Order: sequence, then C-alpha cells, then structure tokens
Amino acid sequence: MSLHSPHTLHKDAARVLERWPAPDADQERLRQAYGDHLAAYPDGMWKACGDGHLTASALVIDPPRERVLLTLHRKLRMWLQMGGHCEPEDTTLADAALREATEESGIAGLTLLPGGPVRLDRHHTPCAWHLDVQYAAVAPPDATAAISDESLDLRWFGYDEVADVADASVRHLVARTRALV
Repeated sequence: MSLHSPHTLHKDAARVLERWPAPDADQERLRQAYGDHLAAYPDGMWKACGDGHLTASALVIDPPRERVLLTLHRKLRMWLQMGGHCEPEDTTLADAALREATEESGIAGLTLLPGGPVRLDRHHTPCAWHLDVQYAAVAPPDATAAISDESLDLRWFGYDEVADVADASVRHLVARTRALV
C-alpha cells in the first residue's frame, strides 16, 4: 500500500519539467506544453485523464557494447523503448521510468543515466495522447533480458541498426542518449 499522497508524483513531474534544460526549441515547446498540461489537469499523470497523460519510459542501453534493448510492443507492433503509464506506487517520474524498464526488460540492476530525462515525446496512442518523459537506463555488464507479457519480442540492436527497425521518436531518443553517454 502506498504511503504517499497521490499528488506526490504530480508535484515531482512539475518540478522535473520546470528544471529540465531542454536541448533545443522543439523540446522547450514540449516542456512548456507538459507543464501547462499538469497545471490544467490535477489527474494529468494518470491513464484516466482522457485529454492525455504523462507517461515515463527508459531506453535500456549497453554502452560498452554500443547497443540498446528494444521491445516489440504487443499492442502497437512497433520496436520501442520500455515504458508506459505511471502507477500509484510511483513517487517520481524517474521511479516510474525505472520500474517500467525493469518490468519490461526483465533486467535487474538497471541504473538511470544521471541528469534526469533525456528527451520528451508527445504521441497519440489508442488510449489517449501520451506526453512521454524519456530517460535512459544503463544495463549492468551481466544483463540478461526476459520478455514480458507486454512484448512480442525483446532484442538488442546496435546503435546503427536502430534506424532500420524503429520510428523517428526512438531514433531521436537513441541519438540524444548517445550524445549524453
């Protein structure tokens, strides 16, 4: 049972977005739009918010081997980073991203890249608009991935292979992450 207020995650998200140094004008526009969304919707963190909601994701990376782990999403049938809806037990966006990455990759011991989110991505899904806050999670050297119920497949791709399998959002996430590693 959660011991924190349901507003804890909302406050954390607002704080993270307020302090996040957007790397370019497009990301700055999204940062402001996410902040406006949270200001307008007290339930803007939750799937129940039909006008859109924040989600958290993490690109699992293995820098020594220059590769990323992608999931073939069961519903969307696309190669994506790990991620999804925030849950009541999440106290921070970083917690939500790390939880999602761990659950969907099956890898214990993931650590988020320091410095907060890597980028933002707004996209429409069958449930609503997702205002995704994207992190990067470093896999431990002995990482063994395991497919979750949400995946059709789970596979490591070399940095240069991502462009052949993933959409522009994932390609931008990989490029931005590589610039930070």
